[in-house]
Amino acid sequence: MNSNKPEDSVAIDVQSVTKIFKGETEVLALDDVSVQVRENEFFTLLGPSGCGKTTLLRLIAGFEHPTDGRIKLHGSDISLLPPNKRPVNTVFQNYALFPHMTVAGNIEFGLEMMGQAKAERSATVDRMLALVQMEELKNRRITEISGGQQQRVALARALAPHPKVLLLDEPLSALDLKLRKEMQIELKRLQHETGITFVFVTHDQEEALTMSDRVAVMSAGKILQVGSPRDIYDHPTDRFVANFIGESNFLNAELTKVSKGKGMIKLASGAELDASLPSDAPAVGPVSILIRPEHSQLTKRSSKAPLSGSIDNIVYFGTDTHFHITLETSEAFTVRTQNKPGFEGAFQIGDQVSLTIEPDAVQVLKD
Repeated sequence: MNSNKPEDSVAIDVQSVTKIFKGETEVLALDDVSVQVRENEFFTLLGPSGCGKTTLLRLIAGFEHPTDGRIKLHGSDISLLPPNKRPVNTVFQNYALFPHMTVAGNIEFGLEMMGQAKAERSATVDRMLALVQMEELKNRRITEISGGQQQRVALARALAPHPKVLLLDEPLSALDLKLRKEMQIELKRLQHETGITFVFVTHDQEEALTMSDRVAVMSAGKILQVGSPRDIYDHPTDRFVANFIGESNFLNAELTKVSKGKGMIKLASGAELDASLPSDAPAVGPVSILIRPEHSQLTKRSSKAPLSGSIDNIVYFGTDTHFHITLETSEAFTVRTQNKPGFEGAFQIGDQVSLTIEPDAVQVLKD
């Protein structure tokens, strides 16, 4: 992940953009969206299908135009420029490679259309092949290489003109799990080595958390939260973000005190805990809180613990085990515990247990 990036160096500035698709019925795809993407940043648009993330990507690419608002690239308004007039390239979900051409031919084609001289094209192709580690396959046809290799060719072709911004529309979704994880590492390496701003669209939370400098979580045409992967995971601002990113335990509580960005909450069990608050903290009163499954531990039954209940189910995942618990308040709660030697069999289905909560693990949410 890149470091030392100047935070005030803005590559893409989306200003109050609204997009309405008109037909038999109007569809509001983007609703007054504003966001800034920094130069040389790996920025991810994350959200479920239909949330507007691909529409926003297409607006940046020039395949669609805003109904309202502006998009600037390095300070210049590009809102109405056609795609071929923008220093932006796109890697599509289906790669859109030419099957009758070789690997090298696919990479070279765009450079030829730009009028680049033959010697310069050849040097660029060789440089791109080395970047994606495919020198030995340069003369293979696209139909003769694997899906993962095709992905690398699509990346090389898009990077060859050295665009200011590379847009990636769920490019890993067609790959199997192992190859997808390998390509996540590859994409991070390529972004770091080229220094090009990457804007990546995905509905996969793991991709977003492992690859990004910052993440924008989208829902229903709006951006709900922008932050680093750690910020988004540890301090989601509302219930949708918390539920979409990772596994979550939601509990009802009473916010009893607010002071300097921190709060005190009272659980239904009567226990009181410190809590983190969103920037626009709610007033004291009823709230929902989030506790991640890995931020609590099982213990033997204790009257001093903030939460207690009984184990309903135990699910083994190899690296860790999930304990599904019904609390005394009838609320469901999951504890995730890393598997260590000697831990197996410490708790059984039906055991009465208590839970301790790690410091700074309670997050108050905006509902």
